[in-house]
Formats: sequence, structure tokens, C-alpha cells
Amino acid sequence: MVAIPVFLRIWKPSRIFRFETGETLADTIVEKATYTAPQILRAWSPFIILTAFVAVWSIKPFKALFAAGGPLDWTVLVIRFPGLHNLVLKMAPIVPSPTPYAAIFKVDFVSSVGTAILLAGVMSVLFLKMRPKDAVATFTDTLRELKTPIYAIGMVLAFAFLANYSGLSTTLALVLAMTKGAFTFFAPLLGWLGVFLTGSDTSSNALFGGLQAATGRQIGVSGELLVAANTVGGAVGKMISPQSIAVASAAVGLVGQEGALLQFTLKCSIVLAILVGLMTTALVFMGVGT
Repeated sequence: MVAIPVFLRIWKPSRIFRFETGETLADTIVEKATYTAPQILRAWSPFIILTAFVAVWSIKPFKALFAAGGPLDWTVLVIRFPGLHNLVLKMAPIVPSPTPYAAIFKVDFVSSVGTAILLAGVMSVLFLKMRPKDAVATFTDTLRELKTPIYAIGMVLAFAFLANYSGLSTTLALVLAMTKGAFTFFAPLLGWLGVFLTGSDTSSNALFGGLQAATGRQIGVSGELLVAANTVGGAVGKMISPQSIAVASAAVGLVGQEGALLQFTLKCSIVLAILVGLMTTALVFMGVGT
């Protein structure tokens, strides 16, 4: 956020796209408005407040307050799903020995980053001196605009859990692992697939990170390199994640156009995933991570 304004003081686009008028030559747009330092600070304040809250919520001492045995662990609701918790076993080669698969749903009322974002919103309302009526109206309009993306995200997460507990995700991963030496090319594609299923690079690493490391040991390649490839592959898969597309469409007023956006980004994502696979294979060929 800091780099972009500095960059735009040096470089100017030749054309500017606006939703109302379409693409326009930048030279035809004359904007001479100037703003005082307090006005600029006021405009940036929601982002500054949000960054501060998320930073506090992310530090280890704060997280430790809500960990098991911490003074605020009572604010975390833990639900162990009956009929599923520890009744599904993870088997070799995913894990060395049969391991129960926990099915725990945690509701972090305070420690969730979502709570930090909500509190940052409330603080921004107070700092900007918005009228309560306007703040509630803005919040209601936002919920109305995001109702479809919220539903889509919930359904995709539900599918991700189903794919995990049914063994679908790991089965797909094992099929790719059977490629032996060629696995270095397919390793990023696992991360790409994981982010498409879960919407999160972190979740993708949790899903396939152990398998990447284990497969690396079997084929004589550094597990760290393959886990890194999983992460980078997940990053280029973010643009085709249904959750990301749903949120992006809602943010720019394109709700209902998610399919067209996916069709456009899919080609770019596949090309980038292939490039990452080729780069990973080239690194292994040059002796890096072996």
C-alpha cells in the first residue's frame, strides 16, 4: 500500500479504465485536486487501524492468551463432531502408521482474525465520526452485496472438509505421487489443486505438505523444496479459487459473473502453474534440494 502511491508518483498509465466510461486516454483526464495531510490521514485511517488490529491478533503473546490452558481459553468453543471425530484413520503412505483424523470445529469468538476486522471497522466508524445510522446502513448494504459470496465460500469450505475426510484429496495426491521422478513437476500442481479445493494456501500446505515431504524422501528430493513448490503452486492457484473469485466479484460489483472471471483467470493460472513445475524440475536437475 505504501509502495503503490510512491510508484504512481513516478509512473503514469497511458490509459485509465473506469466502470462508468470504459477505457480513456489518461491525457484527457485532468485531476488537479489537492488534499491536506489531515484529509489524507483520514482517508487512510481505516487501513491503518485494520493493519494495527490484525498485527496485534497475529503476535504469539496474544495468541497464547487463547491457547489451551491460557487465561482466555474459555472464549474458544470446541466442538468434537460425534460420529466422525477420531473415527477416520489416516493410513500409509500419508502417515507412517494409522492415525485417527480429528474432526474438531473451533469457534474463536475473540481470537479469530475476523473479530479483529470487526473491531477495526467499529474503530474506523468512531474515528471517522460516522453517524450510527450511516454505519448500520453501510454494514447492511455490505452484507446484502456479499450474501452470495458468503454462501459460496461456506459451500466450498464444506466441500473441502468432505474431500479431506472422504480421502478424495489424498487419493488425488497419491495418483500424482506415482509419477516418481516426474513428481517434481507435479508437486506445485498439488498446491494449486489444494488451494482450488480449500481456498487457502495455508490449508493446502496442511493438506499436502506432509505428503510432499514424504514423497521427496522416497524419490531422493528435498522435502523442503517440494513443500516450497506446494506453496508457490498454491499462490498461483489463488486466482481460480472459488472463494477468491466470489469475494473479488462482490468487491467490484460483478456478482453473478464468477463463471466468466474463472474462465479468464483459469488460463493464466494453468500457465503459471506449469512454469512453476518446470522451474522446480530445473532446480532439481541442477542439484538444488537433492
